[in-house]
Amino acid sequence: MSSDLAARLRSLAHARQTITYGALAADLGVRVATLTGALEQMMATDTAQGDPLRAALCEGRFDHGLPARGFFLAAARLGHDVTDPVAFVAAQRSALWQAGTEARSAS
Repeated sequence: MSSDLAARLRSLAHARQTITYGALAADLGVRVATLTGALEQMMATDTAQGDPLRAALCEGRFDHGLPARGFFLAAARLGHDVTDPVAFVAAQRSALWQAGTEARSAS
């Protein structure tokens, strides 16, 4: 699933879009609990590589466009400063969208 997840998030970044956890889980044919575990692993990888957190493209159904609380808990455990959640997510998404734009123009 990790390659499918990475590909789906890459396509979202290219399109400058976000997605709910439920919609992403449905797209991948997995349960939300399975998806969130995979996203947390991906966050650890992204952090270790100094990359923006691809999981920031997900949003909770009731979280006003932001990722769910678990995203921020995981990000904080990984050493990210999430004291301003809106600014943190905006910065992550901006970096992802910029990378998506650069990848698209390189093709």
